Amino acid sequence: TGLSENVQVQLSATQAMELQRRDYRMERPLLNQEQLEELGHWSSAPRTRQWRIWFQCSHARARALLLQRLPVLVWLPRYPVRDWLLGDLLSGLSVAIMQLPQGLAYALLAGLPPVYGLYSSFYPVFIYFLFGTSRHISVGTFAIMSVMVGSVTESLAPATNSTVNETTTDAARVQLASTLSVLVGLFQVGLGLVHFGFVVTYLSEPLVRGYTTAASVQVFVSQLKYVFGLQLNSYSGPLSLIYTVLEVCWKLPQSVVGTVVTAVVAGVVLVMVKLLNDKLQRHLPVPIPGELLTVRVPGPSFGLTDAFHRLVAPVAPSPQLFAKLVGNAFAIAVVGFAIAISLGKIFALRHGYRVDSNQELVALGLSNLIGGIFQCFPVSCSMSRSLVQESAGGNTQVAGAVSSLFILLVILKLGELFKDLPKAVLAATIIVNLKGMLMQFADVCSLWKANRADLLIWLVTFVATILLNLDLGLAVAIVFSLLLLVVRTQLPHYSVLGRLPDTDIYRDVAEYSEAKEVPGVKIFRSSATVYFANAELYSDALKQRCGVDVDHLISRKKKLLKKQEKLKLKQLQKEKQLLKQAGPRYPGDKLEDTAANGQEDAKAPDMSTLKALGLPQPDFHSLVLDLGALSFVDTVCLKSLKNIFHDFREIEVEVYMAACHSPVVAQLEAGHFFDASITKKHLFASVHDAVTFALQHPRSGPDSAVLVS
Repeated sequence: TGLSENVQVQLSATQAMELQRRDYRMERPLLNQEQLEELGHWSSAPRTRQWRIWFQCSHARARALLLQRLPVLVWLPRYPVRDWLLGDLLSGLSVAIMQLPQGLAYALLAGLPPVYGLYSSFYPVFIYFLFGTSRHISVGTFAIMSVMVGSVTESLAPATNSTVNETTTDAARVQLASTLSVLVGLFQVGLGLVHFGFVVTYLSEPLVRGYTTAASVQVFVSQLKYVFGLQLNSYSGPLSLIYTVLEVCWKLPQSVVGTVVTAVVAGVVLVMVKLLNDKLQRHLPVPIPGELLTVRVPGPSFGLTDAFHRLVAPVAPSPQLFAKLVGNAFAIAVVGFAIAISLGKIFALRHGYRVDSNQELVALGLSNLIGGIFQCFPVSCSMSRSLVQESAGGNTQVAGAVSSLFILLVILKLGELFKDLPKAVLAATIIVNLKGMLMQFADVCSLWKANRADLLIWLVTFVATILLNLDLGLAVAIVFSLLLLVVRTQLPHYSVLGRLPDTDIYRDVAEYSEAKEVPGVKIFRSSATVYFANAELYSDALKQRCGVDVDHLISRKKKLLKKQEKLKLKQLQKEKQLLKQAGPRYPGDKLEDTAANGQEDAKAPDMSTLKALGLPQPDFHSLVLDLGALSFVDTVCLKSLKNIFHDFREIEVEVYMAACHSPVVAQLEAGHFFDASITKKHLFASVHDAVTFALQHPRSGPDSAVLVS
């Protein structure tokens, strides 16, 4: 009766497994990696050696290189004069009307005489017209760039109260700013020529927005001394912003009432004009020039020389200053490019054309390099002017060329109109134009709801820039952003998958209540690629989610096998002693004993299995690793995967891999991952293929022999 009951139990288990196999059937043949490659005639993609193309020389290549580096030769011959010229002329005039007062004001922000703001609004703009690929951005002076330049000029050439010393200080600052511009240009051109435009991808949107918001606060604070008419000490380095705010608060009782009233009136007028422009945008061909009108308000002003009536001769940069400026120059180069390319891509997407990031680096670099030789300070593109250039009907950089020619006319012929410029009004102009960037404080609320990690990047960038100044703040922000990225890949979402009813779709059993684990098969997935930083965490999470203490089970198995070996040795020694005591034996007897022992060993069950050793067996016979998230593999990942195969086979669980992309398979082959024990037959096209194969070929269990047969 006992024998018949065992047979019935075995048959019922066999029937259950057979039903399961029928449920996990496929309309097509199961495909492992070998079969998939054979079916699709797979071969590794040929590697293109880009450097060989770079050094090829031909007439066609020379022409293509010229058109790539000088885009104006591509679009200007095809320029539709009738359709676009009027829009570009009106747009260029609108931008020039904005650029004129902004250039004067942002020169003040950079710590330079106002005329150098006009130079920076002429030379770089015209250079960008020749080399740029964006049709809508307005290159020129920008508040963030100006305050970064101002922090350099303030620290290396502090202001003095003496009139004589002030002239010397201005000359020193002009030399610093122009040398800085040349160095920024060299960095940008060099990075563009080596196709390093992708560097901006390391500046995420929350980082850029947090940084520009902090920079706008720096700009705002720097203008308070002009709004209140105060004489403040010059601070530089970490916490300089805090010291400035404290000193402003301390000296508020010393404010000049007339200066404050002038700044407030100018600010209110500017805000009202901007609101009116927004309301009447469709009806006005050119926006009302609020900034241009307000700069004529009387008040404490700059005393200007006849520099307005001429263009300066080119001046060579000072190489002695390179060592002092190199760090700031690189930071300004990266920030300027990040702002320009982000705006350029927005407009390109909106109007259906492509912006070349590497050529943009070259164009912006040449604008700063040549501009620096003509005593300009570093420039980028302005968000407010770019929006005006687009909304006023601008279609190409002809609008930029028109605006630069208007600025040239002002420098040469209309300088007298701007001879006495009130500082309070220029400060009000700067503060009012910060409105767009200061409104980015709303990002805190939106990021809190959308993505807390991005909010953390925004806040760290903002606080670091406020406390440590612009250059150190940017460095801290980039390092923190990259570290956070590494941490996020170290903490991916690990899940055990189950099958949704009547489908071949597998989802996390913790998230989908209808997803049921496949009996006898454990499916494991990570949401991130496996590499040196998280390979150990991947293995630990896998062993934890499987519900089996794999390492402890292997350790117990090894101890019992070692104990078993010792017992065998003792038994053999006893048998040898008994044979010696029994006396000499004939050769025929020895042959009979050897044959008998061989038959006994063959009949004896395998005592190295978990069941034979009395150890608990896992409740699954197969493990499927869903590797669809893998984008690359390194040596640590290869070793980790091999260890997983080894460890789970030790506890009698077969391991399969599924859903690897072709580049990952090629990297596995290159790393000699596949061998006699791990072949491409263990790698399947999909999770469902692997699960179906595992159910048809269980590694262990009481019914494995019946099922395989």
